[in-house]
Amino acid sequence: MTSGNEQAAGDDGTPDGEQRPRAADTDEAARRSRKPRSFWKELPILIGIALVLALLIKTFLVQAFSIPSDSMQNTLQQGDRVLVDKLTPWFGSKPERGEVVVFHDPDNWLAGEPTPTPNPVQKVLSWIGLMPSAEEKDLIKRVIGVGGDTVECKGSGPLKVNGKALNEPFVYPGNTPCSVDDQGGQFKVKVPKGYIWVMGDHRQNSRDSRYNQSDRNHGMVPVDKVVGRAIVKAWPINRWGTLPVPDTFDQPGLDRQSSAAASLTAAPQGIAVAAVLPVALWRRRRTDRPEAANR
Repeated sequence: MTSGNEQAAGDDGTPDGEQRPRAADTDEAARRSRKPRSFWKELPILIGIALVLALLIKTFLVQAFSIPSDSMQNTLQQGDRVLVDKLTPWFGSKPERGEVVVFHDPDNWLAGEPTPTPNPVQKVLSWIGLMPSAEEKDLIKRVIGVGGDTVECKGSGPLKVNGKALNEPFVYPGNTPCSVDDQGGQFKVKVPKGYIWVMGDHRQNSRDSRYNQSDRNHGMVPVDKVVGRAIVKAWPINRWGTLPVPDTFDQPGLDRQSSAAASLTAAPQGIAVAAVLPVALWRRRRTDRPEAANR
């Protein structure tokens, strides 16, 4: 017997007079809840993710640069696109002799130079952050001397670093390693710590460290102005190739840097080993205790 305000229930607890949801109805509701979003609803999310990834890649990993002049011929031609490694400097790696590097204008080296007009592809790549904007003032040259080096040019060459003559097959055909008929082509400089001395491969057509010795850095480029090392010629396809350090920069007796510089170069590998070692030890402990998998 029930009170007046109580409602009798069926065997399964459902009040009399109410219909229990059928299994088919429940399955249909579940299917509707799992129905994928339409492409147009997901498109803004995908675009947002792509932009964030592009920004992260541009900031921390790699960035494309377009070559605006002939100063690095024939290694690089005007219009080439190169990919610049921006990751290793985050681990303490410094520019080394022989590397081709991109750097911000250290002290008005590009004064009076026209700002290049980007094409549509460059505009798109600049907009998503994979190429610098046309307003950014960047240069690309080869590192000849680093902190502590003495770099010297006499006559038409050869160019010398720490008294060692460089064999430079990358110099533009018909050029001499040192210039004798213009101001700045003859020099002897000592590179301070934290700076680099840079020169173009097209020696008679490159306004590089030689011709900026009257600036506040005496033609040197501060290391903190270096964006990164150009590692690959990525475009056009028929120009694809890597940009290795020429063998002449590895000759015996050339390097006068301290062993600290070598440890900086090895920093990324050291960090990688440090990160992997705890995982390897953990896996080994798990392997040594097979009973743990059965608990």
